[in-house]
Parts: sequence; structure tokens; C-alpha cells
Amino acid sequence: MKTESTDTGTLETWTPEEVNAALETGDIVLIDVRTPQEYMVEHVHGAFLMPMAFFRAETLPGETEKKIVFHCGSGVRSERVARMVLASGRDTVRHMGGGMAGWKQAGIAYIGTDMATGAPKRTG
Repeated sequence: MKTESTDTGTLETWTPEEVNAALETGDIVLIDVRTPQEYMVEHVHGAFLMPMAFFRAETLPGETEKKIVFHCGSGVRSERVARMVLASGRDTVRHMGGGMAGWKQAGIAYIGTDMATGAPKRTG
């Protein structure tokens, strides 16, 4: 995990492996900030969709039981959203570096689409 101190708080950048481990133990809530179309083609099993275009930091729940981690396709949008959340007053915010591309490169299973049938399928 990489940690950056900003003017408004701490930004943590987690690796796909760290996110996967925390997701499997139930320690985090993973929020996908990509578009609904991107999510439908492929997504991390268990990730919630909250597209960046409609994102409002004030609607996020507190982190009393689980930490929130954001992710996107490459890590750019999730970092932007994380910085928005920091600006809204949260002390520490997390996102996954490398996004879905990094997740796939790490060889971690995800839900893809069977292009022949359009049905979801577990990949990896």
C-alpha cells in the first residue's frame, strides 16, 4: 500500500492483491466508479457500482465496520473520486491502483461476459 499525505487527509493506494485479500475477508466495501456499461462487460465480484458521473461524496456511509475502497478501469477515476471524498472531510480514503486492468494483470478472478451468449462468466 502506498500512502500519500495531502492538504485534506491521507490517500491510500492499494494494490489489486491487497484489495482482493481484504474483499475475501470482508474487511472492505469495494465501489466501482466506472460507467454501467463498463461494469456490465466485466467487474469484480461483490463490487458495488457508483459511477463517477453521478458520485456524491456526502451519500457515502460511515466506515464503522468496513473500509471503503474505490476502483475504476485504470486507477485514474478512482483516485479522482478518492480526492473528492477527502475534500468533503474524510480523513483517510482508499483506492485501488491500476484499476480493473491491474486486477486482470494480477490474474485475479472477475466476472466477465461470454461474448457468444452475452451471459456473465467467471474469468481468471
